[in-house]
Amino acid sequence: MARQINRLSARKVSSESKQGYHSDGGGLYLQISKFGTKSWVFRFTLNGKAREMGLGALHTVSLAEARLEAEQCRKMVRDGSDPIEERQQRRNKKMVDDARRMTFEACADAYIEAHEAGWRNDKHASQWRRTLETYAYPIFGSLSVDAIDVGLVMKALEPIWSTKTETASRVRGRIENILDWATTRGHREGENPARWKGHLGRKLIKS
Repeated sequence: MARQINRLSARKVSSESKQGYHSDGGGLYLQISKFGTKSWVFRFTLNGKAREMGLGALHTVSLAEARLEAEQCRKMVRDGSDPIEERQQRRNKKMVDDARRMTFEACADAYIEAHEAGWRNDKHASQWRRTLETYAYPIFGSLSVDAIDVGLVMKALEPIWSTKTETASRVRGRIENILDWATTRGHREGENPARWKGHLGRKLIKS
């Protein structure tokens, strides 16, 4: 009995030049255009409707990778899901997540703007910005606020903890406040890595 899947070989994929669709089985095809470019497509029928889904060009998606993707697509179809729609939903979600993504610096700006009206003077706000620009931003200012962890906070504080302890303590407190603000607004989850009591207090030794 002829093989129903995995019909193509790596050699065949590389050497084939005939325009059209070349079946690997299970709905996976190597498509060769009239210009000689090669790409993978997955063909399936769902609810009586024939559909075709591109899986990527051969130079970026290998035969093995295409087979894995086709297998995942077959499972979706078996369960009554449309793999094209599923992929679009994932892309849409990523676009929304990216749009909502805030860097630590953006959160810091928003925090300062929200609180500076209640601070005693303009100098206090400028001190916040200056210390963050000097000690925090070079380490993780451009990173997503949900990526900030203990290691990054320690990297910002350790170099100045013994020589500029008071400044380091203020920077730590400011980072903690900003991360708390980000958490309450849904930009990050979990424990605050800049928290002192029972946390950084065990890692940083006061001089």
